[in-house]
Amino acid sequence: MNHFRISYAYRSSAAISGVALVMLLTACSTLPSLSSLVPSGERYEYVHTAGVELGYNMPYTPAISVNSGKTVYFSGITAAPVYHSHPHIPSEFDHLDFSATGQAEAAMENLKATVEAAGGQLSDIVQMTRFMVDQDANQDAINVVMGRYFGEHRPAGTSVEIPRLATGPRFILELEAVAIVPE
Repeated sequence: MNHFRISYAYRSSAAISGVALVMLLTACSTLPSLSSLVPSGERYEYVHTAGVELGYNMPYTPAISVNSGKTVYFSGITAAPVYHSHPHIPSEFDHLDFSATGQAEAAMENLKATVEAAGGQLSDIVQMTRFMVDQDANQDAINVVMGRYFGEHRPAGTSVEIPRLATGPRFILELEAVAIVPE
C-alpha cells in the first residue's frame, strides 16, 4: 500500500512539473528577443532583460538561449589532472600550483582540453557552476583568469562557496559546465 502511495505521489508530482514546464516555455516564447543587443554564436544567443545597460564587467551572462547543436555535460573539473586516482592520493597533486591563479589556470586548461575532446571550444560553454573555497579571498584572481580564457564570451553561471572540495583540502576551485558543440 505504501509503495502505491509513493508511486502515485511521484507520478502526480511529475505531471505537475511537466505542466509547469510547458507553461514556462509557452510564457518564455512570447518574450521579445534581445539578440540584436549582444553578439551571439550561431548555436546560441545571449539573453538580457529589457533596458539593461551592457557596460558592466560581469563574469557571466544572465541566460543563454540554445538554437542548435549537441549538448555536452562536464563533470566537475579542478586543477588536478582530469584522470587521477580514486580514492585520491594527495602526493599525485604535489607538483600543482595551489594559488588561486594557478588553480584557475590549471582548471581552465583541463576544461579547455575536455571541451575540445568533445568537439567544441570554450566559447561553446553556455552554463558554468563554480564551486569555490573562501570566495572572498579567491574570486577576484579566479575571475581574472577566467576572463582571459573566455575573452568576450560569458557563459550563464553561478558561484557557490563551499567549505572543501572532494579532491582534497588544498583545492579551492571546481568547475561544472554545459556546452553546446557543433553536431
